[in-house]
Amino acid sequence: MPPIDESIKFVPVRIAVMTVSDTRTRENDTSGDTLAQRIADAGHELAGRALVKDDIPTIRAQLQHWIDDATIDAIITTGGTGLTGRDVTVEAMKPLFEKEIDGFSAVFHRISYDKIGTSTLQSRACAGVAKGTYLFALPGSTGAVKDGWDGILKYQLDIRHKPCNFVEIMPRLTER
Repeated sequence: MPPIDESIKFVPVRIAVMTVSDTRTRENDTSGDTLAQRIADAGHELAGRALVKDDIPTIRAQLQHWIDDATIDAIITTGGTGLTGRDVTVEAMKPLFEKEIDGFSAVFHRISYDKIGTSTLQSRACAGVAKGTYLFALPGSTGAVKDGWDGILKYQLDIRHKPCNFVEIMPRLTER
């Protein structure tokens, strides 16, 4: 992994976490808890947290609410990225993208493949940008959340990560 440049001052990112599930509750939301803890451990701010049902209008409404909130820089969802009929996070999220971050899915699958082999094909992890807000959709398993955060997001959401990162371009996401 490329280095962290300690000479650069850390910039905390304000991140909202959404768990998408018909079965999880706040008491057993291990994936959401894992994300919230990793966000805090990295020095970022947990700017919001929600648990919503697998329902496109409900998911999209919460995403849009956070996208419209100028105090939120990034949204990470967990759950709803599979292939079953109830997995609709991707369908709710992608229409909101102004730009898709194609490489996120590719890198997520590369990391996941090393751990679960071809089973990674069952995930539709994705990412994009909407109105200057980053959106990341991770699978619902705690292992997949760890893979997405530990292997990608903890670096790309750290301005000190070199040679480049998502934070340094945040001020330019809405330029035309």
